[in-house]
Amino acid sequence: MYIPDIELQSTAAIRKYQETEVLRLLGYLRQFSPFYREWFAQHGIQPSTVKSLNDLWLIPPVTKEHLQQQNWDFLCVDKSRIAEYTTTSGTLGNPVIIALTQKDQERLSYNEYISFCCAGGTENDIYQLMLTLDRQFMAGMAYYNGIRKLGAGVLRVGPGVPSLQWENISRIQPTTIVAVPSFIVKLIAFAKEHNIDINASSVKSAVCIGENIRNVDFSLNVLGKKITEQWDIKLYSTYASTEMQTAFTECNAGQGGHHHPELLYIELLDDNNQPVGPNQDGEVTITTLGVEGMPLLRYKTGDICRYFQEPCSCGRHTMRLSPVIGRRKQMIKYKGTTLYPPALFDLLNDMEEVKEFVVEVFSNEIGTDEILLHLWPVAETEDIDRKIRSYLQAKLRVIPQVRYCSQADVMKMQFPEGSRKPIKFIDRR
Repeated sequence: MYIPDIELQSTAAIRKYQETEVLRLLGYLRQFSPFYREWFAQHGIQPSTVKSLNDLWLIPPVTKEHLQQQNWDFLCVDKSRIAEYTTTSGTLGNPVIIALTQKDQERLSYNEYISFCCAGGTENDIYQLMLTLDRQFMAGMAYYNGIRKLGAGVLRVGPGVPSLQWENISRIQPTTIVAVPSFIVKLIAFAKEHNIDINASSVKSAVCIGENIRNVDFSLNVLGKKITEQWDIKLYSTYASTEMQTAFTECNAGQGGHHHPELLYIELLDDNNQPVGPNQDGEVTITTLGVEGMPLLRYKTGDICRYFQEPCSCGRHTMRLSPVIGRRKQMIKYKGTTLYPPALFDLLNDMEEVKEFVVEVFSNEIGTDEILLHLWPVAETEDIDRKIRSYLQAKLRVIPQVRYCSQADVMKMQFPEGSRKPIKFIDRR
């Protein structure tokens, strides 16, 4: 298992390395970034202002809105040097274009290479990719190139179609799948219906993307348990975003996604942009290292996590991130209860009476949040309805609006035209 030397060094050595890289980035941005030149001038940031990481707080963080409104001002190279154009998914507004140079593509491949190594991958593995590799989706390209750099085999099967996934598993014998966890549940259900012995298959592990499989204490959540209670495979959680061009991936210990300090400087900030302590909720704020095309400095991702600093049993001394607790802009205040969508997803995944769902949030006539649950139930009967409402009352203390839907209706909502991943949360506020 390959571990970069920097990740094995002391916390002090890692910080010193990152300080050098962040100061180098500041010089690069002053020279080449139209947005940051204006940002520094606007906030009185002179070359002498930031001498160490301790001074970085003097530069106000940048938000998604800045990136959306001034997208091309973040570009630091001539367009002739752009090798690939990718976009964010647009979950929180208009999609953002992230342009990569050849060097950025190589950095992205390295990032996924060390991430797959972190998740126990070797050149002897065969990976089955159950996700899209088109539609300007950075992650699909990154996974593929990272696996190739690892020297492992890869099947580009794409998303959905359980029958095709199982056919390839049977014929090509992959050792690892890369998939959205809720789709793995569908794979298990298909296998049961068609008498496929999943535990006799070649698949021994799964790299889980896009959805939480763990609680904040790293125990498996409902979705994680649904998979492992039926399929004896090792699950690895991963967290990333297009803007950061970097992933946090679990090792065998399963105690959080490991930070790669040669690729990213990370802060977790409270509502007042002050750093939070270990095991406290904070907004993931990133500074990219080694990015040429669209580097970011103190960029607030909107994702709420916790961090942990104790050395890991795998030997790494790097920070580890918890699963994403929620997104800052997706917080729901419903009749005195504060919720994030992942908590609602966990409740709904735990209900035997519900096969699939979409959560919709909107503002009512007095400006407060309302929740509408679009549910595909196992059956539309009074008994099922009573069980669902009783469960919601017990867990939430309030009952959101419920609308029962057919499988086709829910699938249409989850996979609108052009979608790169299932949509289970619709925010109409």
